[in-house]
Amino acid sequence: MNPSSLAARVRQTLLRQVLRLLLPAGLAACALPSLAQGLGALTAGAPAPGGVFQSPQTRAELVAHAPEGVRPGQPLWVGLRLEHAPEWHTYWKNAGDSGLPTELRWTLPEGVSAGEIAWPTPRKFPIGTLANYGYDGTVILPVPLQVSDNFRGDTLPVKLDAAWLVCKKECIPEEASFALDLPVNGTSAGHAPLFAAMQAALPREQPPGASQLQPEEGFLRVALDGLPAAWRGRSLEFFPELTGVIEPGAAWTQAWEDGRWSARIPLSPHRFEAPAQMALVVAPAQPAGSGAGEAGVRLQVPVQGTWPAAAPLPAAVPDALQAALDANAARAGASAPTSTTSLTLGAALLGALIGGLILNLMPCVFPVLAIKVMAFAQHADDRRAHRRAGLAYTAGVVLSFMALGALLLGLRAAGEQLGWGFQLQSPAVVAALAVLFTVIGLNLAGLFEFGQLAPGRLAGLQLRHPTADAFLTGVLATAVASPCTAPFMGASLGLAVALPTTQALAVFAVLGLGMALPYLVASWVPAVARALPRPGPWMLRFKQFMAFPMFATVVWLLWVLGQQSGIDGAAALLMLLVVLALAIWALGLAGKARVVLGGASLAALLALAIGIGPNVVQLQAADAATAPAPTAVAGVAWEPWSPQRQAELTAQGRTVFVDFTAAWCVTCQYNKRTTLADERVLADVAEGQVALLRADWTRRDPAVTQALAALGRNGVPVYAIYRNGQPVTVLSEVLSVDEVRTALAQP
Repeated sequence: MNPSSLAARVRQTLLRQVLRLLLPAGLAACALPSLAQGLGALTAGAPAPGGVFQSPQTRAELVAHAPEGVRPGQPLWVGLRLEHAPEWHTYWKNAGDSGLPTELRWTLPEGVSAGEIAWPTPRKFPIGTLANYGYDGTVILPVPLQVSDNFRGDTLPVKLDAAWLVCKKECIPEEASFALDLPVNGTSAGHAPLFAAMQAALPREQPPGASQLQPEEGFLRVALDGLPAAWRGRSLEFFPELTGVIEPGAAWTQAWEDGRWSARIPLSPHRFEAPAQMALVVAPAQPAGSGAGEAGVRLQVPVQGTWPAAAPLPAAVPDALQAALDANAARAGASAPTSTTSLTLGAALLGALIGGLILNLMPCVFPVLAIKVMAFAQHADDRRAHRRAGLAYTAGVVLSFMALGALLLGLRAAGEQLGWGFQLQSPAVVAALAVLFTVIGLNLAGLFEFGQLAPGRLAGLQLRHPTADAFLTGVLATAVASPCTAPFMGASLGLAVALPTTQALAVFAVLGLGMALPYLVASWVPAVARALPRPGPWMLRFKQFMAFPMFATVVWLLWVLGQQSGIDGAAALLMLLVVLALAIWALGLAGKARVVLGGASLAALLALAIGIGPNVVQLQAADAATAPAPTAVAGVAWEPWSPQRQAELTAQGRTVFVDFTAAWCVTCQYNKRTTLADERVLADVAEGQVALLRADWTRRDPAVTQALAALGRNGVPVYAIYRNGQPVTVLSEVLSVDEVRTALAQP
């Protein structure tokens, strides 16, 4: 049978069994969205950062076992390791009444080939009157690799595209891509105990001997000889490898007689095949457990007699179920998060342009307004200077966004878990920006002029080359504004990191163009310049006033640093800034005072940088046991997020609201103190017993980065609502009370 025909038949079987499962049980329509998903294509695959895929249902990774290295004739195994959340399971090669087997697609170099999955003995999962075959707990699906003599290389690159269906009462399709580099001359035996356990769980091949199968009307008679003597008298499970032949969940009888095991198993009325022999596995029946089942026996048993005719498949889906499927598919489409597969490049570019425009309204960009307004006032009557400055500022912004984007893409390609705004996850960058804004603020306040500290030729550079000054202003604006994710940017940036490099850089360039566009338009429209007051004393007062937003930004950066390096790091940086201000003031003096005080302050600054500087850039150890943060409503508190905690809560059937946030994200802090602190929202949370989790991305956290990527996002803020077996609801970046309450009220 060709693969496409087999896939079509499996889908038909799944649909048939879904009908049989749901209609007699009268289950509510709320259980159907994930089933509708499962009947279509699996979810789009994504790279597994760090070699690990994590979802609320499963944790998956590619593992290898090569105790003798990579050589012809030596044992070499690779496999997909699946860890299931409690009560969730994936499937064996024959899934049973419903489900799909896990698929592994390998990409290997010349001279290396992969065998079939060595399926461990499955377990049986009864579901009402039906049953599935598969695995829960932790399992490895091992695959042998054959290395031939013509393989060349110092390492063996192994790539895997895996797809699996994970189910509890509902089913969720998942996919991921994995990669490993195995050393040719070294050993890879770190997972030896797991592979040994899986090898012990493999069914033992056994010749059929006098065993036989005999179909009759409605039943399959089974008679097996030569089974292990230790099994005699025990109940066995019967796992045919061919899908759709028997009714896995139906009641059947079995017995032992003179060492021969016999059974009478109901046939499926809608079976597709009439084989002359059947591959099957039998194993001792087991109570609820975890992982693979007890090792069974695999036989190829001949079929005696003629198969009875099969009944036709249902001609159509009943109207009631079809209506439920249609309604839930529509609801799933409305609430599903925007992902990299649902956004076109054109839409991403438009979103980036709008998001860049909105960045100009963010508080983190406000300090740069002083520099831009001063430039307008200085060239109020010089249209050519205006236009040059506008083009230079735009070039500085666009090229800086592209440079940040290229750096992000390059580091992610090298395996780093980074997202947009990654520069402010580094204490060193935060400290450098605090120093820069302190110096700019002191300059605006009139403490010094750059000509006092720099050589004459260098000090005159700004006057001789205002275009270069405008370009650097664009670079500064980008450094400060880029972490402030604006609406319309989230999906665009999430798509950008998954696009080819050229297209991704185009998204970052358009984002920069959107931010620079207001200033660019203003520089080319004379009416804007004419609307400004003429140069005069007001410029000095305005310049001095704008020093205070600069200092306010320094306070914000110090607070961000305190979240990363602790109170000692923030205090150390504050002391360095005080001594830096002293040095700048001293170097502006004249005569011996400049030499004495300036030299002493510079020496003190150097000594402090050596003595307490490491406290500034050293990350404080994360406290995984952080206590929940209470809210204004009794009984409602924010817990620290982790994939395990999220999976645990959703498995309990609770709605989970996750706030992906960071201290350096101004929008995050605004939402945190307004909408998310609103008593009406918190009252709804308490009434619905919604779990509140806060995923802090202030410092680099690969788990948070991976969770954002799963939502099609690459920066914060992101607000997501998880419900067991339903599509994730992703809210807008700037929250409103009505939006959150409406989302929480959805069933």
